[in-house]
Amino acid sequence: MPELREERQEVGTCVELFAGGGGLAMAVHAAGFRPLLVNELAKRACESLRKNPPDPEDPEKGWPLVPGDVSDIKFTDHVTEEVDVLAGGPPCQPFSLGGVHKGMEDKRNMFPEMFRAIRELRPKAVICENVRGLLRPSFRPYFNYILNELSLPFVERDPCASWEDHNELLEKLIANDSVDPSERYVAKEMRVNAADYGVPQIRNRVIIVAFRADLGITWNNFMPQETHSEESMIHSMREGGPYWDRHKGVDPDVRKRVIANLPELDYENEKVKEKLKLEPWRTLRDAISGIDENEGNPLPYVTEEDVAKKLPVGEIPDHVGWPGARMYTGHTPNVLDRPAKTVKAGVHGVPGGESVMQLDNPNFVNEGGGAGYRYMTVRETARVMTFPDRWVLDGPRGEKMRQLGNAVPVKLGTVFANAVADALMSVGALKEPEKRK
Repeated sequence: MPELREERQEVGTCVELFAGGGGLAMAVHAAGFRPLLVNELAKRACESLRKNPPDPEDPEKGWPLVPGDVSDIKFTDHVTEEVDVLAGGPPCQPFSLGGVHKGMEDKRNMFPEMFRAIRELRPKAVICENVRGLLRPSFRPYFNYILNELSLPFVERDPCASWEDHNELLEKLIANDSVDPSERYVAKEMRVNAADYGVPQIRNRVIIVAFRADLGITWNNFMPQETHSEESMIHSMREGGPYWDRHKGVDPDVRKRVIANLPELDYENEKVKEKLKLEPWRTLRDAISGIDENEGNPLPYVTEEDVAKKLPVGEIPDHVGWPGARMYTGHTPNVLDRPAKTVKAGVHGVPGGESVMQLDNPNFVNEGGGAGYRYMTVRETARVMTFPDRWVLDGPRGEKMRQLGNAVPVKLGTVFANAVADALMSVGALKEPEKRK
């Protein structure tokens, strides 16, 4: 993508927690923030970070990785510089629709560690990405508590107090506006679909951004505007539309079928008119063909033999056929001419239909499964997550897919990291680079 391809200009520093396979860390770095500390618990994800330095032109300089349990880290032992941005996606299993929904009672809830990091590091801004499950009615009261804790992280909870009691205290302090601005943050939640920002995937998430109150940053112009829309995608797929100019090799019968199944658009509707001004949603076919930094670099075709024998395809890492894909109720595949379904880490490590792809060729033999579809390769999945092709994941296939499913799409993370950088620069809280991306 252009954000990663162009010369990066350093504007500040960052600390990344729960880094996983590196999606958000890569995005914040691309926005110009130099990493001071990167933490991750999973051994395979740590190895992925070790294999992929922040700057490919400087492979000897890796991420400042501090592996292990975040609760064992005293941040000031590792970080001696001022921190501009603290970023991370606390483990989402307690709140995910794919989890067991224990929420605040689940020991995997790592938000308290984020708040401890804020107390120790006093960052100017915080970026936190998580699942939409946080906003379910059953968890909404606790999510409001998370926002209140983020607003007043230095007002620590008494070990004997319930979260409800602590939240009541926080709400009173917020209402009174009596806490020193240097120990308060102004937090905002944003519901986003990654497809609306150019990611070739339907991925609904909540992003929380907070700025230290003494900086005086307002929210009026902060929210990054959507850049892509479904309506524009549909319009581009009409007969003779630009979508088919990009995909001239598609079988005419496939193209006719896609066009025949397109929904109608109300071109007189004002909302539709506004959406048509945006770029089209990217599709799975777009991702495989190559977009952004991969434009003009399509992934090699995966043959039946590649699938049956688990063969590497071409020279691009992690593009390996995989047999056994199946299709059944609740396990329907991705279609090429839509954004991919949400990439998931999988329930108990077993990915579902989001890792299966319907093919143009209905007679394609899927070894050990049915016909007309196959498993997506790890590299195809990485492209859907907007990871660059140079990024090599560690571990067996299932572990690589888990890292991708747990990651933040690089393009989505970069949009919000750039917006945070711009907001901080607008009040003189960051140095101005000589050249902005």
